Amino acid sequence: MDLFEHRLQQINITDAPLAARMRPRTLDEFIGQEAIVGPGRLLRRAIQADRLSSLIFYGPPGTGKTTLAQIIANTTQAHFVAINAVLAGVKEIREAIATAKERRGHYGQRSILFVDEVHRFNKAQQDALLPWVENGTIILIGATTENPFFEVNKALVSRSRLFQLKSLSADHLRQVVQQTLKDEVRGYGDHPVQIAPEALDHWVNIANGDARSLLNALELAVETTPPDREGVVQIDLNIAEASIQKRAVLYDKEGDAHFDTISAFIKSLRGSDPDAALYWLARMIYAGEDPRFIFRRMLILASEDVGLADPQAVVVVNGCAQAFDRIGLPEGQYPLAQAALYLATAPKSNRVLGYFDALAAVEKEREGEVPNPLKDGNRDKEEFGHGAGYAYPHAYREHWVAQQYLPSDLQGQVFYQPSNQGYEGQIRTQTARRREAQLAAIREGENATAPEILSHSPKNAAQERWLQRTLSQAGNYLGQVRDRLFANTQLQRHHVVLDVNAGSGLLTWEALRQVPEGGVYAYTQTEPEAIALREQSQGMSLLQRPIVMAGAIAQMDEILATQASEVQFDWIIGRNGLGAEADKAAISSQLATLLQPHGHLALTETLPRQSQRLYDLIPADMLAAKLRKQWVKAEEKIYAIKGGDPLLNWEIDELLNALQLAKFKTHCAVEQVAHDLYITPQLIERWFASGTERLSYGDRLLQTLSPQDVEKIREQLTQQLCRQTVQWCRAIAYITASLVEHTSNSVS
Repeated sequence: MDLFEHRLQQINITDAPLAARMRPRTLDEFIGQEAIVGPGRLLRRAIQADRLSSLIFYGPPGTGKTTLAQIIANTTQAHFVAINAVLAGVKEIREAIATAKERRGHYGQRSILFVDEVHRFNKAQQDALLPWVENGTIILIGATTENPFFEVNKALVSRSRLFQLKSLSADHLRQVVQQTLKDEVRGYGDHPVQIAPEALDHWVNIANGDARSLLNALELAVETTPPDREGVVQIDLNIAEASIQKRAVLYDKEGDAHFDTISAFIKSLRGSDPDAALYWLARMIYAGEDPRFIFRRMLILASEDVGLADPQAVVVVNGCAQAFDRIGLPEGQYPLAQAALYLATAPKSNRVLGYFDALAAVEKEREGEVPNPLKDGNRDKEEFGHGAGYAYPHAYREHWVAQQYLPSDLQGQVFYQPSNQGYEGQIRTQTARRREAQLAAIREGENATAPEILSHSPKNAAQERWLQRTLSQAGNYLGQVRDRLFANTQLQRHHVVLDVNAGSGLLTWEALRQVPEGGVYAYTQTEPEAIALREQSQGMSLLQRPIVMAGAIAQMDEILATQASEVQFDWIIGRNGLGAEADKAAISSQLATLLQPHGHLALTETLPRQSQRLYDLIPADMLAAKLRKQWVKAEEKIYAIKGGDPLLNWEIDELLNALQLAKFKTHCAVEQVAHDLYITPQLIERWFASGTERLSYGDRLLQTLSPQDVEKIREQLTQQLCRQTVQWCRAIAYITASLVEHTSNSVS
C-alpha cells in the first residue's frame, strides 16, 4: 500500500456512514446472534481456532453477516479476499483463485474468499467457484439475504456449513446505540448527545431488528440537530420520528418473506384465528403484495380447508374477489378483509382431499371396467346390453337406491369421509347410512394398503456411517432407550449440550447429530472411558468432536470451571448418572448452576428396586422350597436396605424431590421394558465374583445365606441359563426438567 492508498483508506474510514464505522472488529464487540457465536458455539470456536471451513451466512439485512466476515478477516492467518457479487464477475473470481493458488503453492497459506450477496452470482459464476472449493484452494464465505437452498448452487451449499442469522432483539439494538454513544473514535463518544427514552423506543420499534437502519436514523438525527445552549444534542420523539418515518418491512415477492408470510396467513385462516389472519393480511398489503395473489390463495383454501363444511365459502370469496376487481385499492381492502374474516370464522373440513385418494387409486390400481348398468346405452344397448339394469334414483323414495357405482375391484373403497363440521355435519349421518346400505347390498369389504416407507440419505455419509457403527455396538435395547430420551428433548442445531455420564458415548453421538452448529461436552466418570471416547472421535474433524472430560460427578462443576469456564448449557442429558449418587440434592443444585436460564434436563435412570430379579429366571421346582424361599428373601433384602448402596437403594421420588428443590419443574414417566439378554459364562462369573471394588450379587447373598447355599444357587443359574437367551425386565424412568429459577452466580 502506497501513501495515496493509505490516505484514501483513512478518508473512507472518517467519511464512511456511521453504520459502516461502527462495525464490530472482534467477537467481543459483536452484539447479538448468541445462538451461533456465543461461548462454546461451533462458529466461535472455529473463528478463535482459525480452523474455518466453507461457510454461508444467511439472514435479513443488518444482522451482522458482513461484519462476521470482517471479524474473520481480522482474526485469521489465512489470506483474505473480499468481493461483492453485484460488482464482480468471473474475471474477479479467476484473479482471486490465481492468487490463492500462488500463496498455497509458494507459502502454504490458505485463502478465504468472501463473497457478499453471493446469491447475485449467476449459475456460471457459482460453478466457477465449485472446483476450487472442492479441492481446498479457497475457503468460501458467502453472505446472502435469500434462502441459500433456492438461490445458491446446490453443490456449493452441500460443501458449506450454513448459519442463519436472526433479526436483532430490542435489547441488542439498545446495546448498539449505547456502544455508539460511548465510542469516541468511531461513534459519538466525543459528542454530548441525549436521547429521550421514547425516542429510542421508537427507533428500536421501527428498525425492526436491523442495526444498520437504527444507526442510519441515529446519524441523521445527530448530524441534523443543532446543539442546545449547553452544547448537547437533544433527540426527542419528534426528531426520532422524522429521522425514520416508516418501518422497513422485510418482504421480497420471490423470496422467503413472501412465501413465509403467505404461509402464516393461510395457516391462520385454517386455524380459525381471525386476529392473526388480519395481521398477516395487513402485513402483506403494507409490503405491496398483489391482492389478486391473496385472493387466489383464499379461493384454494375455501375448497381445500372449508369445503362442504360451508359451501358458501367459495361463493363469498369469489364475490369479494370480483368486487375488488371493480373498485381496486385502497377501498378494495374491505372485500379483502371480509373474505379473510369469513374463511377464518367458517367451520373447517378438508374432506375434499378424498379426491386425491381417488386419484392415487387411479394411478396405482388396475383400471377397472365401468359397471355395465352405468355404461352409455344410447349407442349399443341392443347389441351389447350396455346400460341394462340401471336403477333410476328418482324412481325411488328419497331419490336414492343402492346399486354398484365403483368398478368391481374397488367396491368398498372409501374416498370421502364427511366431517362433523357445519353443513357437512348435517349430511354426515345420511352419507354414512347410504354407504352402509351400499356396502351391504354389494357385500364387499374395505381395501387397505400399507403406507410406503421413505428413506433419506444424510449429507455427510462418511460421518453418519461412522456414528452408526459406534452406536450399533450398544445394541437394540440401548438404541431404544436413546431414541426415547431424545424424543423428550427439543434440541436445536445451535444448542450446547452436556452428557453427564457419557460412558460408552451412546447419548453423545446422537447429540452430535442434532446440534451440528452447537457443541457437545461429554463428561465421563473414569479416565479410561474418556480416552476411549477420544479415540472413537478420531474419525471426526477437530471442531466436530465432543469435548471430553473425566472425573467424579461431585467434581463436575470444578472440572468444567477449568475447561469450559464461559459455557452454560442449553441441555444436560444423561443415562444412569444421578441415581447412584448418595447426595442427590447437591448434584441437582450443581446441575442447575451449569444451565442457561430456563435450561433443560433430559435424563433416563434404571430403577433397580423395580427391575429384574434373578430368582424369577429359575423355575420354582428346580430348588428345594426352603432354599428358594431363603433366596427370594435374600435377594429382596439387597434392594430393601436403607442407607446402603446408593446404586441400588433409592426410589425415583428421591431424585424428583431433589430436582424440585433445585428449582426444576419436573416430569417423569416410568416404563417397564423387556429385552433379550444372552447369558454368558462370563456374565455369571461377574455376578458371583469376589474381591472386586463393588460388592457382587454373590457377596450380597452371602450376607444372608451360607456359602453352600450360594453355591447351589450359582449351579442352578449356570445349568438353566448359561448360553441361553432370557427376557430381562427393567424399570426405566425418563425425566425431563426445566429450570424455572436460575441459580447460577454467573452474569450472562
